[in-house]
Amino acid sequence: MAATTNVLQTRDGDTTTITLARPDKRNALSIAMMTDLRDAIREAGRSDTLAVVLAAQGPVFSAGHDFRDMAGADLAATRALFTLCTEMMDAVQQIPQPVIARVHALATAAGCQLVAACDLAIAAESAGFALPGGKGGLFCTTPLVAVSRNVSRKRAFELALTGDPIDAATAADWGLVNRAVPDGELDAAVADLVARVTRGSAEGRGMGKKAFYAQVGLDQRAAYDLAIESMAAGAVGADAQEGFAAFFEKRPPVFNGRP
Repeated sequence: MAATTNVLQTRDGDTTTITLARPDKRNALSIAMMTDLRDAIREAGRSDTLAVVLAAQGPVFSAGHDFRDMAGADLAATRALFTLCTEMMDAVQQIPQPVIARVHALATAAGCQLVAACDLAIAAESAGFALPGGKGGLFCTTPLVAVSRNVSRKRAFELALTGDPIDAATAADWGLVNRAVPDGELDAAVADLVARVTRGSAEGRGMGKKAFYAQVGLDQRAAYDLAIESMAAGAVGADAQEGFAAFFEKRPPVFNGRP
């Protein structure tokens, strides 16, 4: 188990949980929090864990950026801050393991962006999501990058322009999270999803995740070109060949020593 002032990192079997642990600060994404969270995600990515769950403590999942980091700051400082934030968001999608957000409460601004950046997300029915910059002085431009890649353009822009929150059921309907569940069923729903997305070859999943994010923004022809190369490389790999052999021999496959 690893821990910092801002982040807790625990391991339970094949699942690593990274928890935002500053409820007193509404889990604001301060420079220190973003640095610790980025590093924890990268550390989990280098391990043999099969899945990462991103959770939070307290009454708010994350209130977004800490304005104290920006009040009175110059352009170079704010540019460095948003670059760090982007590195943290990118780390979620760069590690080979699936990253699942466990959202128990309100996620706003960059906190909403963090949920959108995760590969998958389960929200409690009492959770909420907002891009409130439209009602304030700093528009949520960087959060929109992630959110607009999850929901339709008009819905994403409505969130940003109005600043109004949406509930978990709406977030699921719009595609911001995979599903909304009763609060008491949140942990069970996350565990069920983890179990279902960690079946099969970890190597194959890692290759698939990398290829998915590489192709999803391309035009169709370029996307197919990239996907062809990824699948061809995967097909000659040890896990794919083991899967083929197991199919023909009518037995369970064993991928990298894991049944």
